[in-house]
Amino acid sequence: MISTDLIRVLLIEDNLAEARLLQEILKGSQPKQFSWSHVQRLKDGLAQLQKKSFDVILLDLTLPDSQGLDSVVSLVQKVPQLPIVVLTNTNDDKLALAALRCGAQDYLVKRQVNLDLLVRSLCYAIERKQTEEALRESQKVLEVRVQERTAELEKAQELNQLKTEFVSMLSHDFRNPLNTILLSAGLLEDSRDRLTKEQQISYFRMIRTAIKDMDQLLTEVLLIGRADSGRLLCQFEAIDLEYFCKRIIETFQLSNPEKYQIILTTQGNLQEGLWDETLLRHIFTNLMGNAIKYSPQGGTIHFTVKQEAKQMIFSIQDQGIGIPPIELENLFSPFYRASNVDTIPGTGLGLAIVQRCVEAHQATISVKSQVGFGTTFTVIFPIIEE
Repeated sequence: MISTDLIRVLLIEDNLAEARLLQEILKGSQPKQFSWSHVQRLKDGLAQLQKKSFDVILLDLTLPDSQGLDSVVSLVQKVPQLPIVVLTNTNDDKLALAALRCGAQDYLVKRQVNLDLLVRSLCYAIERKQTEEALRESQKVLEVRVQERTAELEKAQELNQLKTEFVSMLSHDFRNPLNTILLSAGLLEDSRDRLTKEQQISYFRMIRTAIKDMDQLLTEVLLIGRADSGRLLCQFEAIDLEYFCKRIIETFQLSNPEKYQIILTTQGNLQEGLWDETLLRHIFTNLMGNAIKYSPQGGTIHFTVKQEAKQMIFSIQDQGIGIPPIELENLFSPFYRASNVDTIPGTGLGLAIVQRCVEAHQATISVKSQVGFGTTFTVIFPIIEE
């Protein structure tokens, strides 16, 4: 596995005579050739490692500035990728084992060293270290792959759970208007002769309302599906934002002209930028609808639009029931409804649609709420000019 015939050795040995002897021994090695750098202290060896590249370290355990296995530990911390062959004057199996545990690759007794033993020890130390490093890298890659696969499986499990909940909730929300249609149609069919004209008209209205609710639910589900599959694209055009916001307010005021007061406040140039009118309508119709729906006692709703630098900031503030703090993080999940909505009707899709439309328009949305005092949604759009 050694990639070159020239092996670069860093010898850390304070005894000059023994250092020369080791170099003389290796002069006769074939075909391997060795280049040497010799220092007498550990600190000088650490300095050399910063300046040059080496293949192996020959380390004496008795140095002027470091004794015993402390030298091995220091070198392993500094250059963990380099193999270390320990040199000592004593044939001590316990010391040899301790050196290996500290990170050394081999252990040589100086008086037993010869050419074959020294060459074999250096070459084997390099090969073992290379194998260790390769195994370590393989283990890291394997751990990363295991983590990625685990994350994929967890995500798949989460998606399956979400799909199950989605289907369950969708079935429930479809069943309610279907039951209304079946009940009303059955009464009209079985008891039409006994029903007054007003009662018949009432049942027909209930059927139309149920059909309208089902159509709206289907539209909302399909919009979320398009957004999640990346098919909710913007169609930008220039629009009058002030006029657009006034039309939204007028639509809601027609249904509750006395119970709610909606105040529009504008600031800056509302003629600037390009917008997707359909996405804006989804966003602010849902937010305004929620502001009215969850303000059962009526009150004032503030709709503010202001232009700041290259941003357009919209906020809708109500004085309604508010949202419990612990539930804010799930607020934009499909079919999620806060625990304090009681019997207030809704599918839980409105805010999920708002978030998808906000993201498609490259905008951001935030919410501040206090239970019993109301909620403020703020949407910040970058002003797109072309």
